[in-house]
Amino acid sequence: MKLARKIATLTVLSGVAMGSIALATPASAHGYMDEPKSRALLCKEGANLNCGSVVYEPQSLEYLKGFPLSGPPDGKIASANGQFGGLLDQQSSARWAKTDITSGPLLMDWTYTAPHSTDGWSYYMTKPGWDQNAPLARSGLEKIATVTHDGSKAFTNPDHVIDIPANRNGYHVIFAVWDIADTVNAFYNVIDVNVNGAGEDVAAPKAPTNLNAAEKIAGGVGLTWIDSNSDRSDVTYAVARDGEQVGKSSGTSFTDLEVVPGETYQYSVTVSDVQGNQSTQSAIVNFTFAQNTDADVTAPIMPSNLHTMEVTATEVNLMWGESFDASGPVTYNVYRDGYLRGTTEMTTWKDTSVIADTNYRYVVKAADSSSNESGSSNVLNASTLAPPAPAPAPAPEPSPAPAPSPEPGGNWNSFAVYQAGDIVTLNGATYRAVQSYQGVGDPNWIKALSLWTPVADVASEPEVTPAPVPKPFAQWSATSAYQVGDRVVSSGATFEAVQSHQGVGDPNWINALSLWKKI
Repeated sequence: MKLARKIATLTVLSGVAMGSIALATPASAHGYMDEPKSRALLCKEGANLNCGSVVYEPQSLEYLKGFPLSGPPDGKIASANGQFGGLLDQQSSARWAKTDITSGPLLMDWTYTAPHSTDGWSYYMTKPGWDQNAPLARSGLEKIATVTHDGSKAFTNPDHVIDIPANRNGYHVIFAVWDIADTVNAFYNVIDVNVNGAGEDVAAPKAPTNLNAAEKIAGGVGLTWIDSNSDRSDVTYAVARDGEQVGKSSGTSFTDLEVVPGETYQYSVTVSDVQGNQSTQSAIVNFTFAQNTDADVTAPIMPSNLHTMEVTATEVNLMWGESFDASGPVTYNVYRDGYLRGTTEMTTWKDTSVIADTNYRYVVKAADSSSNESGSSNVLNASTLAPPAPAPAPAPEPSPAPAPSPEPGGNWNSFAVYQAGDIVTLNGATYRAVQSYQGVGDPNWIKALSLWTPVADVASEPEVTPAPVPKPFAQWSATSAYQVGDRVVSSGATFEAVQSHQGVGDPNWINALSLWKKI
């Protein structure tokens, strides 16, 4: 099938080659658009500048799902409700690097670093005539595609072909939404594009030939193949191991580092272009990774992207990219100022032994079960904050003068304390208190029917009817709108709304701590 061609070149002074990549990433990561490249990914690659800490985590733009009824508010759409300082919400015609595309079919390719169970994906695009110099808002977006999913992991459906409307031209923004099935959240990515008319018809790429696998001296399986599309520059190779994609390459080689000694694997390669045309699968290669297990002398891959998640006066919260070793799981050694300070199996560690207003130097190394230690991660300098100034002691409040107690049946006193059913007189008239209250000196309160009711004959008046028992809180509904402080009942428990939101029918939202707290 022939589709309109898309030339996906970055309109920036210097590009970043895709090269061979493996999906070895932080365990707490999630996913991002890498074809066309998202605004956050281009921050990580250096094409976009002054982006803040999103350069370390382009995969973590996460917020409540349900867009457009809920999700990030207008003005904070690009940053998923202000994530990473909200710098991604800055919007002008020249602020961000752009990818050149044409109208018609366009391949949308995700990289999943924690492939959650998935409901589906939605794609929006700015409307013709949109304001390029105003933060993104719902009124300026139009849905152009929906991709449904069966609730399985996202990596089973990584590539989608959507249709760019013919009435788009010049600078536009594509807004990609990935809805997670087993949480209340979604991931939000914006992609800046230049639409340059309609593309020409091109045939699908040809499958690569002569796929070859060989064991690397330093560990891993090295794959090479022959390019069957030497006349084209718009193709990307996807490498599959045992039928599942494990990486991509813009060239004709790839190294698979996530292999285990003694295991046999099946490899194949396919080719895609930016319109979504995909080749047939290459011939399958079977390969057994031998690697001598009698003497493990190969160190793990060094950790990457060491950075801080939070720095205060009393702690430094560190995070880094995952390492890998063919012999099995690794542990991480955290060094501060050249000394080992902690060991963990996670890709995060919190240093709570720091001093306020002090600079520290951190590196992380990975170690395997044979005590082989990797090289150092990048060096991270972190300065703790100054200690907060002590809060001034509050001035003692003067004790209030005791309110006078009324005499039963006596004259009404505007400053007195009354209980429901009390009888008073004023100017020859008799009144009964409707509710208990404390007077504040207002002479008109005797005329307030919510406080007092006149009675003709005290002796003949019936007993005061007790106030009705308040009704129980309403039953929680997954599709209702709630305000902060609203209280509901669900499964016999009472909950109070933490933030205002509009339900979208998800029965798990009542358990989301960001929305409800049990009381």
